[in-house]
Amino acid sequence: MSEALVAKYGDARLPRYTSYPTAPAFAATVGPDEYAQGLQAISASDPVSIYLHVPFCRSMCWYCGCHTTITRQDAPILEYLDVMSQEIELVSFAAGNNVPVKNVHFGGGTPTIMKPHEFAALMMKLRSAFQLEHDASVAVEIDPRTLAPEMIAAMGENGVDRASLGVQSFDPVVQKAINRIQTFGQTQAAVAGLRSFGVTSINFDLIYGLPHQTVQSCVDTVRQAVELSPERFAVFGYAHVPAFKKHQRLIDEAALPDAAQRNEQAEAVAEELVNCGYVRIGLDHFALPGDELAVASSAGTLHRNFQGYTTDDCATLIGLGASAIGRLPSGYYQNHVALGRYAERVASGVLPTAKGYMLTGEDKLRAKVIERLMCDFEVDLPKLAEESGYESGFLLDRNDRLQALVSDGVVTIEEGRVVVSRSSRFMVRAVAAAFDAYFGSLGRSHSKAA
Repeated sequence: MSEALVAKYGDARLPRYTSYPTAPAFAATVGPDEYAQGLQAISASDPVSIYLHVPFCRSMCWYCGCHTTITRQDAPILEYLDVMSQEIELVSFAAGNNVPVKNVHFGGGTPTIMKPHEFAALMMKLRSAFQLEHDASVAVEIDPRTLAPEMIAAMGENGVDRASLGVQSFDPVVQKAINRIQTFGQTQAAVAGLRSFGVTSINFDLIYGLPHQTVQSCVDTVRQAVELSPERFAVFGYAHVPAFKKHQRLIDEAALPDAAQRNEQAEAVAEELVNCGYVRIGLDHFALPGDELAVASSAGTLHRNFQGYTTDDCATLIGLGASAIGRLPSGYYQNHVALGRYAERVASGVLPTAKGYMLTGEDKLRAKVIERLMCDFEVDLPKLAEESGYESGFLLDRNDRLQALVSDGVVTIEEGRVVVSRSSRFMVRAVAAAFDAYFGSLGRSHSKAA
């Protein structure tokens, strides 16, 4: 790993490119009418994915970058689920309830903050409003600290086959510094329970770059986590943006690792996971060789969306809940973030779309380029440009950012094929940014490159 590159690019704030354009480009000029038109255009022959956002937690993890609300009471959650059920009806009516659904993903917050019967009722609502395919995949994000056996049973009975568990770190010093005390035993019990009810794919989320974290504590966490044999890992760098997430001000900035230390931690985690038999997928995911994510990566059919690296090839993602983002062939559509405003719009019978972005042909081309770079670390520009009706040199002309990366040895370009060097793959977001027409012009902070 080049220390010079880490020093030059490691502190750069770059998007994670789970979408293109990224959310800061969304504008209030796109609203309910545009979203309704996009929904009406959905073909009954093209399966879609659905994302449901449950923005509640029992306590705040200080590293968190999600839209969530802390509540000790159940009443706000019940009210929210009622509003979400109404939104499902609004979306179903706009799209036609014959829309086939291939994937369902519950995110948060903590989706399992729901009671078992509430989760079952929400699944029933989805099945009545859309046409869930008989083998539809249902995924849930889980906090093992609060996962009850009854909720595990409800998920198993309602078709959940994938689960993503927040682990972050097993180091008690780090856990105290981020206000998330979670024992290995709690995680182990959650995994065993989920397995017993038919959950066949389990992912662990890990984070590096946390306060007081060291290379050794990162490696120790991996070794403990591997004992539980999850099929996948997602390994993220902590994004410290206290200007946007005020609770992050509770983190001691002096205890955060610098760019070089973050990179060392990331590579140590990757090396340990590979040594334990996991295949590295894209920038920050790992999977067992037989997992479909690893198979897709090898076959060049990997995708990237708001959930990270995925095998989900649906062109349409319907986002439900406050702050949820939907992706249709026409563009992106985001719901109101504020719970009150979201509920108010739904209660008035209006789709709660707050802002969005209508995609142009050029946007779609750039999105394909960035996705392939993020997934494959290389991209055939002439091929994609020709398929999209553009000249082969279109994205290379006057691309000073890309040329700087070539000069630094991060990428090579031959006959229009851009390849990220193996030793510089940690810089892939910087390469993707070279094809982002909006990067640096939106005034938004992102996570560090390394």
